[in-house]
Amino acid sequence: MPRHNPAASRHKPPTVACINRAETPLGVDFDKLVRALQKYVDHHLAPVWRTPAKLVKATKPPRGAWVLLFIESADKKHLKDFGFHQFFEGQPISRVFVGSTKGKEPISLVASHELAEMLVNPGCNLWARGHHNRLYSYEICDAVEAKGFKIDRLPMSDFVYPAYFDAHREPRSAQFDHLNWITRPFQLLNGGYARVRKGEKPRTTYGSAPKRRHFATEDRRLHRTECMR
Repeated sequence: MPRHNPAASRHKPPTVACINRAETPLGVDFDKLVRALQKYVDHHLAPVWRTPAKLVKATKPPRGAWVLLFIESADKKHLKDFGFHQFFEGQPISRVFVGSTKGKEPISLVASHELAEMLVNPGCNLWARGHHNRLYSYEICDAVEAKGFKIDRLPMSDFVYPAYFDAHREPRSAQFDHLNWITRPFQLLNGGYARVRKGEKPRTTYGSAPKRRHFATEDRRLHRTECMR
């Protein structure tokens, strides 16, 4: 796992190009959103996960940049040259589908969720071994998806800490998420979920029955957890 790598801070952090190609208005000034996301990384995410990044607003990705793309939907006509997979020209990419998100969740909450998970698990291919020999997707916002806090008055996603993925930890023996809602490893809050594998086929497990029902109404195409290897 990359989480305890002291040398990582000596490496040049990735540039994340924030690109808005959505037709639906974001409901927030894009410059303000990018600044708030940078503070989210600098002051909250990177001190815990050692995942610094430089966010820039762009109309197309600079060479070698990672991408946080705001786009209307997962339909082919909206994806255009940005493809269907988890990488764009060999670099990690996360997508925020504004058309299907607007009015349901704040765009900043969704964007911070996708950004955090891309920085911690850029290849979308990490799993952690939990209880009863189950493998849990190494996605740091899914378990606490409904929880958040504000930066510059914009909601940002809660996220779990490294201890969350350590099955040997005793309840309340460590900090398991940023806002201190989680009390034990692999716990799901009422609004949370996780992709879990035992054997070859992954399945989704939910923190509550209402979350299961809500999840069924979401457009999950091209979501990171649907593409995990």
